Amino acid sequence: MAECLRCGAYVADSSRFCSECGAPVNASLRSRQERRKIVTILFCDVVDSTVMGEQSDPETVRHAMSRYSDEMSRIVERHGGVVEHFRGDEVMAVFGVPTVHEDDALRAVRTGMAMQRRLAVLNQELRATWGVTLACRIGIKEVR
Repeated sequence: MAECLRCGAYVADSSRFCSECGAPVNASLRSRQERRKIVTILFCDVVDSTVMGEQSDPETVRHAMSRYSDEMSRIVERHGGVVEHFRGDEVMAVFGVPTVHEDDALRAVRTGMAMQRRLAVLNQELRATWGVTLACRIGIKEVR
């Protein structure tokens, strides 16, 4: 796969046009080597989720974590990030893929702050409905 020169989206080797912006894809783009990028990775981890899992009903944990993952995913996407994966109670999001922005690190920081604010509101719902609250830790790293 190569990147579109106009918008930075990934383009299949067999494509004649970019599926994102419609720009024509020339032969030199298809044969070009993949280039290295600087991306920013955000990790968001629920504090003491194992303890919550041991002390709470499994249905409660499932509902709480499902609401948490839905809300955090929306925030990541709203700020231009891509949720790379969920592993247990950890959200890993990447900023700068497929398109690099000069403010990807700032987008990641804003996302982390929005996650914290949203979790405070979500906790009111979780406490009232399921009797649990969540706390999270957030880390951000730039990768070259």
